[in-house]
Amino acid sequence: MTAHIAHDTLVEDVAGVVEGVPGVAFLKPGLAARLRSAWSGPAAGPGAGRPPAAGIRLTPGPEGWHVDVQVVASRRDRTVDVTRAVRDAVQAHLAALSPGGPPARVTVTVTGLV
Repeated sequence: MTAHIAHDTLVEDVAGVVEGVPGVAFLKPGLAARLRSAWSGPAAGPGAGRPPAAGIRLTPGPEGWHVDVQVVASRRDRTVDVTRAVRDAVQAHLAALSPGGPPARVTVTVTGLV
C-alpha cells in the first residue's frame, strides 16, 4: 500500500498528477493560501517554492487509499470530463505505485470554474 513513500511526498505526487490533467485550472487553495498577505516573504526549506496541496486529502485504509481531490476547472472543458480524467489519472498513478494492491477510491469535487 505504498507504505515506503512518505504521506506528504505522496500528496505532492498526486497533486502533480492532478495539475497535469487537461481542464484542471488549479487545486482548491487552502485557508492558509487565502490568508497569506502580499507582504509575506517566501517560505524557506525544501518544497518552499510550491504552495501546499490543500486540494488533496489522502487517507489510507484496509481497502486501499481514499483520495479526496478538490479542483477548480476551466470553463472551456466539460466538468464531467475533467472529473473523470482526474479520477482515472489518480487511480492509474496509485496503481502504478502499488501494483496488485487494492484500487484507490477517488472522489473528485469541482469547487469552481474559471
